[in-house]
Amino acid sequence: MNTSASTPTHVLGIDWGTSNRRAYLIDSNGACAARHADDQGMLAARPHFAQSIDDLLAAMDLPLDTPVIASGMVGSAQGWHEVPYLDTSVPLRELPNRLLRAAPNRFIVPGYCQRGAEVDVMRGEETQLLGALALGQGDGWVVLPGTHSKWVLLRDGAIEQIRTFMTGELFATLGAHGTLAPLLGGPENADAFAAGIEAARLRAPLSNALFRVRARVVSGAMPAADARSFLSGLLIGTEFVAAQDVSSSVASICSPALQQHYAVAAAQFGIALQGLDPDRVYCAALARFFD
Repeated sequence: MNTSASTPTHVLGIDWGTSNRRAYLIDSNGACAARHADDQGMLAARPHFAQSIDDLLAAMDLPLDTPVIASGMVGSAQGWHEVPYLDTSVPLRELPNRLLRAAPNRFIVPGYCQRGAEVDVMRGEETQLLGALALGQGDGWVVLPGTHSKWVLLRDGAIEQIRTFMTGELFATLGAHGTLAPLLGGPENADAFAAGIEAARLRAPLSNALFRVRARVVSGAMPAADARSFLSGLLIGTEFVAAQDVSSSVASICSPALQQHYAVAAAQFGIALQGLDPDRVYCAALARFFD
């Protein structure tokens, strides 16, 4: 990143998703000096992205000329500027050299596209993966749970494979619309969650497995209060069923709440899950943009 004739003392990184954004101010040593989170995601900010960044800097009491590096959906076709995807053959260490300059001192990180028979894409997760590598993550699988959960195979500092599951989006949509929605108001239940994970092992087509959630309730086989946790376990378990060809150890980058859910699922499938803190990972990635 070439922001000016001199090296900047601080950089503000923005993990800019569809609904939310998180910002991290780091110094040239990679230390996080400040952080901020709000609901000004891509949908709320568009089309005034430049002004939204200025407002964020003001809220964090930072100079307007602070260099900003944004990743995530801000670089999509619906975002500030569409940044072309990088091919997965491009090593993650190349990301600092592939930024799009959207405005003076404003940069956007490109995502990745997996081409061939199994096309897949990511925006935002590539920055976290860069940070994971910086923290010593080696070859192997990394899962990044969320709205669109990513399973990524890393090899020699590059992305060898991407598998995306619409886990979070499906869970949210089913909870708001359709015949399952009235059943999904119950509290978290660990036993029901574990039962949902086990149900995923039946490998039924997902649309069939989802209907069986309703069938369990209306037939009296499962209390309605358990449906929400059961569905969560079913959807997360479906990821692990599809990922049974991975190694016995997987790294994860997610919030503590999601980490707990994925750790339970991993244990039921005999997989050891190593949790990486998403804030620490993101800051480690930002430090690479000083290099």
